Formats: sequence, structure tokens, C-alpha cells
Amino acid sequence: MTQSPQSAQTVQTPMTPGVVAQRLAPEAYARHFTDHQPPLEAHEAQVAADRCYFCHDAPCMTACPTSIDIPLFIRQIATGTPEAAAKTIFAQNIMGGMCARVCPTETLCEEVCVREVAEGKPVEIGRLQRFATDRLMDKGVHPFTRAAPSGRRVAVVGAGPAGLSAAHRLALHGHEVVVYDARPKAGGLNEYGIASYKAVGDVAAREVDWLLKIGGITVKTGAALGRDMTLAELQKGYDAVFLGMGLAGVNALRVPGEEAPEVRDAVDFIAELRQQADKSKLPIGRDVVVIGGGMTAVDAAVQSKLLGAQNVTIVYRRGEDRMGASGYEQDHATSAGVKIVTHASPKAVLSNGALTGVEFAYMADGPEGLVPTGETFTLKADQVFKAIGQTLAGVPEALKIDGGKIAVTGAGRSNLAGVWAGGDCATGGDDLTVTAVAQGRDAAEDIHLALMG
Repeated sequence: MTQSPQSAQTVQTPMTPGVVAQRLAPEAYARHFTDHQPPLEAHEAQVAADRCYFCHDAPCMTACPTSIDIPLFIRQIATGTPEAAAKTIFAQNIMGGMCARVCPTETLCEEVCVREVAEGKPVEIGRLQRFATDRLMDKGVHPFTRAAPSGRRVAVVGAGPAGLSAAHRLALHGHEVVVYDARPKAGGLNEYGIASYKAVGDVAAREVDWLLKIGGITVKTGAALGRDMTLAELQKGYDAVFLGMGLAGVNALRVPGEEAPEVRDAVDFIAELRQQADKSKLPIGRDVVVIGGGMTAVDAAVQSKLLGAQNVTIVYRRGEDRMGASGYEQDHATSAGVKIVTHASPKAVLSNGALTGVEFAYMADGPEGLVPTGETFTLKADQVFKAIGQTLAGVPEALKIDGGKIAVTGAGRSNLAGVWAGGDCATGGDDLTVTAVAQGRDAAEDIHLALMG
């Protein structure tokens, strides 16, 4: 990775002398933030589809949280009808275009592919899904027609994968839907929380625009639950309410020095990256430490490298096998030059007016859980990103909470009559876009049944 000769002349702040923008030559940013997995050409898609056995008892379909009929849509691609394949996908997962880009297919459908089991190389299900969905969406065609108006109104809080999935399915059934979201743009995790090299450009915004073509959905941004409206008001003004606002809070490190300005939430860093068209304007440290072991940690670490950081280290308190990020993502991080240190927990953030490093304690898994071994070490750092999980924020006390999330039963029913929840803010999920889409869809079907008797 070539360093720009102009990097020493970029604007700095006295408190963060090592955190600067324009670390790389201009052309490097365009190269680093292109598609991590480029789309298949038509001939490539045909060859990839021909590898599928079209299994009758397809394990890939069982492994998909949205239960897409994978053998059917791949057969449709193989027979030259990718638009029909797209409709097969969208019937189960209306956000199949984004899921094709960000789903951990290596641990879901592709992991159980018969080709993977027999040959060690699965059918490229994710890339084939992207090929089909992109073909249809690029035409601006919406494959579904809204039912006659039902006269019922539903409020959806959160314009992320769960909320938009629920809104689309409800609108499909003829209900009038109003979606509220606290951020300036709809899209949720897809718009603000996905690594830029996984979903380049404005693909998330274009997917939202395409989804809204079903009609019957009004999106109101800049509207937060608890600040701009209450749950009681929504219950009074609508026939049903779906909560899909995700997790807004971020866990604290709870160590001395955490309040240093060079210590940032990784989710905020990723959101800033997603919204900044000119990546050369984003400041990054020379020595970056990311604390955490999930996908957010990997995305923050890899993108730090892509912005020009020289040394990037992910530190996780448990072993690699306990990390939330898959083995594939861990390998991707290390191939990008990121170092992964396990069995270490932060003890203190060190500063002498500007951040200098982070002290860690080595940890061991014992009968009583994680315990320090007594050994410590220090990593040099001028920037730290926290990626140790998010928390529920801004929900009414009347809602039952279980394990830090809204407790739900069945298809997303909360303890309050007429209130459903799904996605990252509710129990039962695994913090994946595709799971959130499935929960939003299933809750919408349950709401529809409840409303129509």
C-alpha cells in the first residue's frame, strides 16, 4: 500500500497529530473501495448456474433464513430467465439485492451446498442472487402488485431491513404504512452500517426507492421514538405497530481513559465512511486498534487499512472460534493486513495529551468464565474503535425486555397488544440483515392476519 507524499501536509488537530486525511495517493481510494466481489457477467452466471445439482431436498434452502427457493432461481438463471429468478428471490426476501452482497453465505447456504461438501467449492449462490436481482432492479420493474386498500393503517418504527421488509409485505396486502426513522435517510444498517467495499455507491438508497414502488408506504425520516412520538401515540393513531429500530446504543469499554477524543464507536466510523463519497477526506490514524470480534470490528479494521492506516490490530477477549465474525471474514481481514490478537481485554487507554496506546490484560477461559492471567501488554495506538456490541435505547418501559432486547413470541408479538417487533432490537435474531428481513416479513404476515381476523 503506497503512502501519499502529501500525507505529511494534511490538516491535523493538536489533540490527534497521528489522525489525518489523505494518507494515500488519490487513485488508491477508488481502487480500494470498489466492489469486493464484482458482479457476474451473463456468461459467468450461466457457467456458475450450471454447477448446481438442483437438489430436491436442497440443504441450501433450509440454511437460508428467508427460505428462498435457491434451486428454482438458479434453474431459472440457467434457462435464461434471470428476471423470473429475481421474482422467486423477492417473493421471500424483498431485500435480496443487498443480502446478496452482505450475507455471510459462506456460513449459510453455501456452507451446506452439496458441491461444497463434495468438492470444497460451493455453487456461488450469493453472486448468482445478485446477478438476478440486479437485472430486474436495473430495469426499474417492481414484480408485485398491491392488493386493494384494506382501510387499515400500520406504523413501522425503523427504516432498516426489518422495518422495510415489514412495510413492503404490509403494503402488498393493501394496508397503509407509515415508516418512521430517526436518521436523515432510510435504509438502516444497509445505508449506514455496511462496509463501503461490500455495497459500493448508492446501492442501498436505490434499493429503498425500488422497494417503495409497491405503493402505500410513506417514509418519515428524522423522527425518533421517544423524542418525536411515543409508542402510546402510535398505538392510538394506528391499527398496529411494528418496532424495527435496531440497536442505537453502544457498549462502553469501562476502562480509564475511554473518554479520549481519539476513541470512537466503530458503528459511527462505518456510518461516516458510508456517507462520504470522497474517502480521501476521512482522517485515519497511523496505528489503529479495534476492540471487538464481530463483523463491525472486521469492517472497521479492514476499512482503516483501506484508508491508509499502517498498523491495524483487532483485539478480542476470547478465542478466534468465539468471534462473531466468520472464519471467512477473519481471513479477509488478515489478508488485508490486519492483525488479530485474541484472549485479551482492554485495561486502560493511555494518553499524554494525545492518545498513545491501549493496555491489555491477557485472559483465559476458566470454569468461572474469563479471568485475567496476570500478564499485560500495550499496543501503540493513535486511534481506537470500539466494536463491543450495541444496546437497546429509547424504548418504553411498558415493553418487556429479555437479554437487552424486546421480548417477542411467535412471529414478533411483544407483550403489548397490537405491538410487534423484529430485527436487531428483538429477541430471536442473530444480528444479520437476512434474518432481520425474515423477521420483518413474518411479523407483517402475523399483523395482516390479526388485522383481517
